[in-house]
Amino acid sequence: MSEKIEREALVPGDLTGQRLDQILAQLFSDFSRSRLTSWIKEGFVTVDGKQMKPREKLFGGEKIVITAQVEEIEDHVGEDIPLDIVYEDDDILVVNKPAGLVVHPAAGHRSGTLMNALLHHYPDIAVVPRAGIVHRLDMDTTGLMVVAKTLQAQTELVAQLQDRSMGREYEAVVQGVMTGGGCVDEPMGRHAKSRQKMAVVGLGKEAVTHYRMLTKFRAHTHIRLKLETGRTHQIRVHMAHINYPLVGDQLYGGRFRLPKGASEAMQEALRNFKRQALHAKKLELWHPVTGELMSWEVDLPEDFSALLDVLAKDKANNDDEY
Repeated sequence: MSEKIEREALVPGDLTGQRLDQILAQLFSDFSRSRLTSWIKEGFVTVDGKQMKPREKLFGGEKIVITAQVEEIEDHVGEDIPLDIVYEDDDILVVNKPAGLVVHPAAGHRSGTLMNALLHHYPDIAVVPRAGIVHRLDMDTTGLMVVAKTLQAQTELVAQLQDRSMGREYEAVVQGVMTGGGCVDEPMGRHAKSRQKMAVVGLGKEAVTHYRMLTKFRAHTHIRLKLETGRTHQIRVHMAHINYPLVGDQLYGGRFRLPKGASEAMQEALRNFKRQALHAKKLELWHPVTGELMSWEVDLPEDFSALLDVLAKDKANNDDEY
């Protein structure tokens, strides 16, 4: 199955002298610029009946025709994996992702992913790139994600990510006791030695993370975070960079340490928390069709709440230190 895209327009005089890819981005703003550019290169765009290159300039008055096919995802099959649906309409879907669920198929995870679940529950979403997935959460991070049901909705939501009008807030438990909130504004890129990891690097892409304290414990801090950018592993890398790595982070947490005087219950809780203590708590966006500002917030998962309970009891049992 595929979706046929057919659009046409005349180039207005006020765009005279601009490049074809720039003009398409303004005339057909419901598609991403990268998609439009790829359609030009693939011959799906004609100008007065002729194919042109993306950087060629136009003079105004030309007739632009787009005739493209968006093919469904053929490499992946739908699987009957349950979804925790927080909100749904004809254009978008908001899900509460559990720990252990990979978002997109990749090496080592060819099945059992969120994409496989979406293809099963919403077969028509196969014509939307990446089955409508707009942004990702790490496999062991829980919480809110938005999925686009149509190409137009996906294009608009991606634009919100890019212009930072989509709000995403997280909660985490970090090692160490913070003295206050703050902002980490450090560029990120691929780690120089370990290709699995990201790192703060001087020539990396801009990455900005705001954080504030919720609760201080004896050796840990419960924090709330807000992203300006959305780099891979951003929160995990930034918190480790300022020496407050996330509890349970197997990749960035460093050598496992138990706090001095930890009770048996606390020792067991920390040893058994095998994923990063990170939860996408709140999501805010402008509906891609209606323009309405929408917001959702979900409870912490059971293991996260249980960890906080253990840390609170440890603090209460050691009140003489405060």
